[in-house]
Amino acid sequence: MATTKWTLDPTHSELQFKVKHLMITTVTGTLKSITAELTANGDDFTDAEISFSGDINSIDTGNNDRDNHLKSGDFFDAAAHPTMDFKSTNVSKDGDDYLINGDLTIKGTTKPVKLTAEFGGIATDPWGNTKAGFTLSGKINRNDFGLTWNAALETGGVMVSEEVRILGELQFVKGA
Repeated sequence: MATTKWTLDPTHSELQFKVKHLMITTVTGTLKSITAELTANGDDFTDAEISFSGDINSIDTGNNDRDNHLKSGDFFDAAAHPTMDFKSTNVSKDGDDYLINGDLTIKGTTKPVKLTAEFGGIATDPWGNTKAGFTLSGKINRNDFGLTWNAALETGGVMVSEEVRILGELQFVKGA
């Protein structure tokens, strides 16, 4: 079967991260500028190869001061490391879901991560484009990537949790 290239449709996709703040609420951020490709055998995504890049300067948490702090050397250091990148090393099927193992690079540090993609299906849009949809989820420890800034709270605990949840709604367009 021929290898098919699928390209992310950014107007119908989003990638978010969620982090506990003050250990009592969750702050959500979005990478507004992302690109991704996957190659697969036809419409079967088992053993697909996936690559992703996100523009750190496109981080949006709904608060300019927080966004600028996240882009600073305390966190992502966007001036020196303008993108976060992912490349799959293995994709396998688990029921209707896909388990994605790969290497995530943030702030110059590459670590293995495990993600899950729930397959939403394949559909053809009104213009004849074949699309595939996935809901992505996973967790990372931000300290593993050198994002270690934090502040202790008087009541115990810390201002920002180490665990970061990754959530994505991703729609890909099938190449010709």
